[in-house]
Amino acid sequence: MNVIDAWDGRKACALQQAFRMTQEAFAEHLGVSVRTVGKWHADPDAAPRPDMQQILDTAYERAADTVRHRFNLLLRPAANAVPAQALRVAIAVVTRGDEVLLVCRRGSDSLTWQFPAGVVKPGATPAVVAVAETHTETGVRCTVRESLGSRVHPVTGVVAEYHACEYLMGEATNRDPLENEDVAWVPISALSKFIPPQNIYPPILTALEAA
Repeated sequence: MNVIDAWDGRKACALQQAFRMTQEAFAEHLGVSVRTVGKWHADPDAAPRPDMQQILDTAYERAADTVRHRFNLLLRPAANAVPAQALRVAIAVVTRGDEVLLVCRRGSDSLTWQFPAGVVKPGATPAVVAVAETHTETGVRCTVRESLGSRVHPVTGVVAEYHACEYLMGEATNRDPLENEDVAWVPISALSKFIPPQNIYPPILTALEAA
């Protein structure tokens, strides 16, 4: 059995392919969120956090010989590799009065504040995903007010679809501690202290100014 010195998104996706699992099934097999698997597809060169490295080590070591054999074949030169398909994510910009809801994501080597978001599975409606993922991540229930448009994210290459949402009910709590460090209502006027304005999709800023 080969030893994996270090995992990256490409190797993690190859392991998923070797198991012949969907992203959802692979996430369940590893005990991680679908969003985590989606990140590996979106950024093949990114290195998972140390705890994720251990999870992938364990999955590989416990895999059947046929799975490990397929995995090793998939890691042959890039000319034989199958390109990953672009992912879609639905992003919820939830406002409550003069506040907006943010989650603090755990990265491979840093923390970043972002709007709640979730991977859009085939056949799913982005607006429904935005509302459902917000509740799953934060405990906050919201409703979509309007679509703010979509773009191919300039950094990750993921197709991002943005939705302006209104708060309905629920306390903001961190319901996904594996992926998130914190959840918070942030004053819209102080948003630039959490997310650099140049990193925010312009229609979001326009919608927040109107709010």
